[in-house]
Amino acid sequence: MCGICGELRRDGAPADLDAIARMLGPLARRGPDHAGSFSDGPLAFGHRRLAIIDLSVRANQPMIDQALGLTLVFNGTIYNFPALREELQALGYRFFSSGDTEVILKAWHAWGEACVARLHGMFAFALWDANRQCLFLARDRFGIKPLYWTDDGRRLRFASNTQALLAAGGVDTGIDPLALHHLFTLHAVVPAPRTILAGVRKLAPAHWLRIDADGQRTEQAYWQLDARRPAEPRSDGEWIEAIEAALVAAVRKRREIADVPVGVLLSGGLDSSLLVALLAENGVADLHTFSVGFEDTPEEAGSEFEFSDPVAARYETRHHRFRVPNAQVLARLPEAVDAMAEPMFGQDAVAFYLLGEQVSRAIKVVQSGQGADEVFGGYFWYPRIAAETSGTPLERLRRHYFDRDHAEYLELVAPAWAGPDHTGALIGERLAEPLADEVIDAVLRLDVTTLIVDDPVKRVDNMTMAWGLEARVPFLDHELVELAARSPPALRLRDGGKYPLKAIARGRLPDAVIDRPKGYFPMPALKYVRGAFLDFMRDLLDAPACRARGLYRRDYVERLLAAPDRHHTSIQGSKLWQLAALELWLQRQVDGR
Repeated sequence: MCGICGELRRDGAPADLDAIARMLGPLARRGPDHAGSFSDGPLAFGHRRLAIIDLSVRANQPMIDQALGLTLVFNGTIYNFPALREELQALGYRFFSSGDTEVILKAWHAWGEACVARLHGMFAFALWDANRQCLFLARDRFGIKPLYWTDDGRRLRFASNTQALLAAGGVDTGIDPLALHHLFTLHAVVPAPRTILAGVRKLAPAHWLRIDADGQRTEQAYWQLDARRPAEPRSDGEWIEAIEAALVAAVRKRREIADVPVGVLLSGGLDSSLLVALLAENGVADLHTFSVGFEDTPEEAGSEFEFSDPVAARYETRHHRFRVPNAQVLARLPEAVDAMAEPMFGQDAVAFYLLGEQVSRAIKVVQSGQGADEVFGGYFWYPRIAAETSGTPLERLRRHYFDRDHAEYLELVAPAWAGPDHTGALIGERLAEPLADEVIDAVLRLDVTTLIVDDPVKRVDNMTMAWGLEARVPFLDHELVELAARSPPALRLRDGGKYPLKAIARGRLPDAVIDRPKGYFPMPALKYVRGAFLDFMRDLLDAPACRARGLYRRDYVERLLAAPDRHHTSIQGSKLWQLAALELWLQRQVDGR
């Protein structure tokens, strides 16, 4: 796990090494173990390393294979690299390191663009082929690893976060009006290739991008998720058996492919608790588990220790509990926002940031339960959508998922930002894509391939990598997801959702953990806004910078400030926090640059 950056000039000038140095600064926390750079005429790379596999200097990056004329910067982990290495050795390739990075170099030489579909894992990488004078960028199937870029016509720059691109300079930091609509409709999700900044784009998940010597750009998807039932029907028991085998394999790979210990972020929910059980069964001794809790509010508990503690006790893990007072949350909220490559509205972003700090003091790699709810239908809105019999797929999703309908969006933004229903148009197109049998199949596929990428997955990457901590997500193993996507939705949605996981967990976990309502790392103070948190948000939204920016209608802002607890989204997020979060991100990340 690392931070990568680079520049490709297309105007005949050599790459700007000073810009690479500026980009490496904001990437330092992603890779505290080594820094390196490389240049070759119009091309330059930068890399910050978090050493997880092959801890020797041989695996430092940028990795250069002089014999093949290839150079690579890579962020992520390839879980099937040992098998690929054997296959490449059989083809005559010789290796000078023992990790996964060099396997990508050889795989490109052997198979070209087709190499990406062979990679099993989480990754974002850039490869320079000096012989062909082409730059090749690729991102994993679910966008677990980020890859942002800017292009002003003279040069293309890329990096693991937007902070690095902004540090390099020359970025159009104006607001993208389409992205603004997505942001306030899909609780901060801005699907690729857009970001909230007009001059910054991101490579879509499951895509590669090649820039050739003549400047021609070619982008292509290399994978699609098929959400249709197989021709050969299976019983419920057969589906659950197959899903269990795939999940066990996914957890095992994410433990074994590391030269450092692997722990678990234990929220106390079904998903992370099941990871603990499967790791313990897999023979992991002295397993580290980590939980965080916050202050309660009258409406909601601030911790889930009552569920995480019994799991840790049952499997005798080395358990670490952290309770964070609200005063510390508020004091450190700006730090967490500084770690966000894009604005995030999820209230547990700060929880992951503060937890990541503590975890990184004990361990370098953790497994996390992100993706289970999206893959196996664990959220309350899925059964509601499935039960609908009227309306288009878009209308059914909008009623139960969107933060605001288009009419309310127009009440939120100033007249200069008003426009058509961009989000409805985009999501309608995505839901109409082929390879889905039912509406709920299309909804679940949209969530796992698009919406999850720029909400929980991005949140976990940003908040853990801010502390040089690698988070692995076995529920987003693509083979497991492919299997689940073809299973009957009714099976996944049974018993309140995630029925296959509940069946797998029965007997492994306490029934109280399996049968409890959906949980997460809660932070009630950002959901039920009052006291110091309300004062903080009022100051942000009344600040001269916010007023001068002119994004929001003041009557809408005042309405939310007057009664924040009366204005929640359909999935129970604070609308006031959303406005404040974007403004805080813009003030800290963009203003003054």
